[in-house]
Amino acid sequence: MSNTTETKTAPPHGLPPQDKGGPLARFLKATELDTRLLGMLGALALIWIGFHVYGAVFNGFGAFLTPRNLWNLSVQTSSIGIMACGMVLVIVTRHIDLSVGSVLGFCAVVMGVTQVYVLPPLMGVGHPMIWIIAVIAGMIAGTFVGAIHGWLIAYRAIPAFIVTLGGLLVWRGVAFLITSGETISPVDQTFKLLGGGPYGAVGEVGSWIVGALGCIAVVVMVLNSRKQRTRFGFVMRSVWADYFIGGISCAAVIGSVLLVNSYPWPKGIVKRYVAETGIEVPAEGLFISHGFAIPVLILVVVVICMTILMQRTRFGRYVYAIGGNPEAATLSGINTKWMTVKIFALMGFLTGLSAVVASARLGSATNALGTLDELYVIAAAVIGGTSLAGGIGTIYGAVLGALVMQSLQTGMVLIGFDAAIQQIVVGAVLVFAVYLDNLYRKSAK
Repeated sequence: MSNTTETKTAPPHGLPPQDKGGPLARFLKATELDTRLLGMLGALALIWIGFHVYGAVFNGFGAFLTPRNLWNLSVQTSSIGIMACGMVLVIVTRHIDLSVGSVLGFCAVVMGVTQVYVLPPLMGVGHPMIWIIAVIAGMIAGTFVGAIHGWLIAYRAIPAFIVTLGGLLVWRGVAFLITSGETISPVDQTFKLLGGGPYGAVGEVGSWIVGALGCIAVVVMVLNSRKQRTRFGFVMRSVWADYFIGGISCAAVIGSVLLVNSYPWPKGIVKRYVAETGIEVPAEGLFISHGFAIPVLILVVVVICMTILMQRTRFGRYVYAIGGNPEAATLSGINTKWMTVKIFALMGFLTGLSAVVASARLGSATNALGTLDELYVIAAAVIGGTSLAGGIGTIYGAVLGALVMQSLQTGMVLIGFDAAIQQIVVGAVLVFAVYLDNLYRKSAK
């Protein structure tokens, strides 16, 4: 027997190390997929399939996995998803915002009063700038309210729980005083398009353009990721893994386009559209696709912008630093007080934008709009992996969490569960999500 000495050599530059483990473990290591993301996608698939099968077995028709329901689900998720993107920052920095539902109602009332009572006498009914000014007014109102909350929390050392709990009561009361409990309508017709509906969507051609841009963005991100890894000397991901991630992402985008384009306008609206335009209807009938709803595109833009903000800017790094260790962040020179004001102001801005979608979808403004939305927004962020202990959270996770919450609510409505059971399920899911978060953090130590 020869006494040879084995030496361990490092893998060549640009190749990931060959770790031992099962095929699944090696696959996850090579693709660098987030296991919590995969878990949420699996849970979402189970929810969708479960509700569809339940409806097919007990009601004779599975109504969940249909283009109509999934299109409506995407629209319903938009408002909560937009606010959930801001709630991630709030919770990551170890705070909470219980006022978002009331602030949404307040911003909606501000926009309603602006476009129904204030501007028409000054600019004339139907002026094209009315809805734009109303939207700006609503988002400014939300930003101002958020900044007030942040100032009280940061510079007056009042706990965020107390400040926003007070805000939950105050801004709902202010909205009631402004409207005297009445519904403000009708809102501007162009403003209503921001809430979705047959006219509030981009149609078949527009959806394919959005899909093409999405696929191009995926390819650019994959190539840019390889470029950045090479530039900074990081371990390169396998080429097949990049192909896999890019292919799956593009397939998801194309599948979404096919789905929204398969949902046609209702027959009554088609008849009215034909009568107004005088177009010729073919013998087989006129099929007009909805395409992507405008609220969904607004949510997509918010997700992209917030992801860039959190991952590519100093502001985002400061947010995670404060959440990881506030004292260390202060000692390192981060102005944590001013950051808190900006975070809550951003939360208020996104709440105002969400109020645009919610009010436009309703076609009116009421002080009751957004009631209990704070529950769904916080639940969406927590289910999406944002840790209540701070320092951990992603934008895409919060949006997936919002989709899970809305899927549960929509599914329970479709199968006939009453409101009481819906609240029980939502509350139980929230508690269970926090429990899983605790288990995940303990296992990660």
